[in-house]
Formats: sequence, structure tokens, C-alpha cells
Amino acid sequence: MASKKLKGIDYTITNIVASSNLGLELDLFLIATKIPEVEYEPEQFPGAILKYDDPKATILLFKNGKIVCVGCKSEAKIAETIAKTVKLLTPYAKRILKKTKRPEFEITNIVASANLGMGLDLYTIASEVENVEYEPEQFPGAILKFKEPKASLLLFKNGKVICAGSRDEKSIEAALIKAKRLLKPFSTVK
Repeated sequence: MASKKLKGIDYTITNIVASSNLGLELDLFLIATKIPEVEYEPEQFPGAILKYDDPKATILLFKNGKIVCVGCKSEAKIAETIAKTVKLLTPYAKRILKKTKRPEFEITNIVASANLGMGLDLYTIASEVENVEYEPEQFPGAILKFKEPKASLLLFKNGKVICAGSRDEKSIEAALIKAKRLLKPFSTVK
């Protein structure tokens, strides 16, 4: 997905996580033997893992037909990936519980990378801004958590930010604008 500009902030959606129900009862052992892109090791994880190259995405498959889609960068790509998964798995389903070519899905997390356009003094931010954790011996970024809009932001000295935890793009944008306004007094020359 292309970079977007928002009040002096460049940002890009890098990952969207969505859940859905395919309406299929799945035999994960059978699927793993018939479809080479599927990995299934039930002693390590109860679901099977299906990886696509186009669009680049990973699907976690569960016996009850519920799935988690990770890696898409747009809602359109999620819809395309889920439809592709239904088509791929239907021939191997134990039972078809609900016939649908395009199951509905719910976005559970959106991750975006951004550049606030200013350097950040993380030590001062950690000591003067509420809800910030910074332990440079363990991780080079500070963590800023917002309750409203719901989001967690990883802040780096160069002004780069990773924003996660929101369920829609408007919340991502609101969190980035709020972060820039809150952190502006602690900016450094980049």
C-alpha cells in the first residue's frame, strides 16, 4: 500500500489482522497432506498454517472453520485472500456448515509505520509523558500507550513510529496526530 500523508506525518499500513469463519468444518490432517502450502504440527499449535505468496498473507486455520488472516495491507486484499481460502479448502471440508464464497471478516488489529518528521528525545519523553515505558538496555524504542484512540506506539529517536492496536484506519490516524501533538515539545533536530 502506498504511503499516505496526514498533517505532516507520512504513514503506511504494513499489516492488517482479521478473523473470519469460513462456514466449513476442516480436517486439518487431510488439508496438510493435500495442500503443500499448509503446515500442521498439532503438538506445537492447534491450528494449521497456510501461506500465500500473492497476496502475501498467512492464514491460521482451525478445525471449526475459524481463521485468522495476517499480512495483508488492505481490506480488499483480506477479502480476496479469504475468498481464495474458501475456494481452496471447500473440496477438503468435512462438512459445509454455511455456503458462502465471500465470508464476512472482522479486523482485529492494524499496524502502521510512520515518520513524525522530527527527532525525539526519548529519555525526556519517558520521564515527562504519562503512559510511556523506555528501557534502552532492553529495546531502543519507547512505548507510548493511548486509551483513546486505543493504540500502542513504538517511538524511535529518529521520529519513526510503529502504531498498533487499532481496529480501523481512522483510529491509527487519530493516534498519530495525537502523538505528534503530544511529543512536539520533546523534538530534537533529526
